[in-house]
Amino acid sequence: MKTHPVGEKKANSFQLADMHGNVWEWVQDCMHDSYEGAPTDGSAWLTGKTGKECDLRMHRGGSWANAPAYLRSAKRVKGPKGLAGISLGFRVARTLDQ
Repeated sequence: MKTHPVGEKKANSFQLADMHGNVWEWVQDCMHDSYEGAPTDGSAWLTGKTGKECDLRMHRGGSWANAPAYLRSAKRVKGPKGLAGISLGFRVARTLDQ
């Protein structure tokens, strides 16, 4: 198993491709065990009850090195905010004008 070039895989029913399973997506959100108290406007969750939550960040979606059960955007794991590795990356995104 290995990573693959962008656009090589078939799009899903939402016409999105390359969303799962290439590398874990390192996201801006601080680690939380549940969604209780999460922002409801789609913004990143950058605070915590104890202040220690932001020492760990969330990773989503699984990678080429994981079993199929991990290859979904709802799958979350945590890791140190400075973590790097061959199965972890990030998604460049921007807001489009309406």
